[in-house]
Amino acid sequence: MSYETTIGLETHVQLATVSKAFCGDRNEFGAEPNRHISEVSLGYPGTLPFLNERQVEFAVRLGLALGSKINRRSTFDRKNYFYADLPKGYQITQDDRPICVGGALPIRTASQQYAAGAPTVRVQLHHIHMEEDAGKSIHAAGEAFSRVDLNRAGTPLLEVVTEPDLHSAEEVDAFMSGMRQLVRWLEISDGNMEEGSLRCDVNVSVRKQGQAELGTRCEIKNMNSMRFARRAIAYEVDRQIALLEKGESVMQQTRQFDPQSGTTSALREKENAHDYRYFPDPDLPPVVLTDAYVQTLRDTLGILPWEAYTELLALGLDPDDAALIGEEKHHYLSFVRYARASPAVPELAKLWVNRVLPFLQQRELGLEPEQFATLQTLIADGEVSAANAASRLLTDLLENPGDVRQRAVDLGLIQNTDTDFLKHIAREVIGANPDKANAYRKGKKGLIGFFMGEVMKKSGGSAEPKETQALLRGLLEETT
Repeated sequence: MSYETTIGLETHVQLATVSKAFCGDRNEFGAEPNRHISEVSLGYPGTLPFLNERQVEFAVRLGLALGSKINRRSTFDRKNYFYADLPKGYQITQDDRPICVGGALPIRTASQQYAAGAPTVRVQLHHIHMEEDAGKSIHAAGEAFSRVDLNRAGTPLLEVVTEPDLHSAEEVDAFMSGMRQLVRWLEISDGNMEEGSLRCDVNVSVRKQGQAELGTRCEIKNMNSMRFARRAIAYEVDRQIALLEKGESVMQQTRQFDPQSGTTSALREKENAHDYRYFPDPDLPPVVLTDAYVQTLRDTLGILPWEAYTELLALGLDPDDAALIGEEKHHYLSFVRYARASPAVPELAKLWVNRVLPFLQQRELGLEPEQFATLQTLIADGEVSAANAASRLLTDLLENPGDVRQRAVDLGLIQNTDTDFLKHIAREVIGANPDKANAYRKGKKGLIGFFMGEVMKKSGGSAEPKETQALLRGLLEETT
């Protein structure tokens, strides 16, 4: 019996604000435990939360980028549950009226052919809401107790809830990669999964092919690694199918993934909304947005990642180069600036991917677009070989920008095409190696490489390769 997998995601985006969601505590990763806390984030009696305006701005920016409807009036609610790392005993979130509704994220999977244009798979969203994070429980191996770090308590989050629109671990990977790219592009989060800035809860269900009703879902919590997420989904799909094949039922549960064993295990029976006893937060007024405020943020969005990718394809880049250059917004904007001056944009992209992008990981680019254009012209005109331009000239110019042609001269990279000069050297090399010349005439044509190497030595590497090889072949054939 064939089964269909259905997956919905609850993606948590930790926002790059200076302070926490509802108090002035510093929002910073990596501090010693329990340093960025206060009476408000610890939920002391009598303290009151207050809204972080940047969290609202970032939520609207993300919603606009994803094509969501922006609610002009949204409200906060309390989600009640008890756990050691939730000091207040409730989480401030949005339940009844979230800030963004609907929208979609375009994705492309590794196996899809997308050379012809933009990604065609669109994962539909249910909503995006604002909330605060809980703290962190630390379960050290060999210890009979858990430690609690509340630095993260109150960190501003956006939760992006998809429709059950995904059907494989590969699509989940593509969605999370696309979301990571987008939040970095919008500069609202660093999207660092290893630090917990981007993580997801994965809701997995299976059903028999042709069955209209979705299967019972199980939620796998806090996937902060795509490698773990792929393994967890694969195991959970197999587990649910095995239960159904034995005639048993899948129980709705919240589960956790163990990276060591590669298995999921039950944490608790899955709660429903009424278990959390949602009610409006009495201390936070509604968030009311004007049309002018939303339009101002819309005007600042600029080009979006999937639009940039399509534009790079239109410039003649192959899909792999377009994907790499368009991964980060500042890399894309920088490349487009240089492409405007380039005599050959696809060739520029190759140099950019292989030489410039690694350099940009360390520091800023000092070469001007016109200097890059001169470099490409030297290659196109055959004055500098493509290999030397990439390995020696460009490397030197990246470290010490300057006059491109003069630097090529100084490095001895300008190729000599003077026929009389090349013939003179070629005759000297052939005359100095009569045995090898005779062997070449008798059929050992591979010796042309030897003669080329000798000419290059005598010319100091300046002999133009194609013309030199043609001259050598002619002289070797005509010599008796």
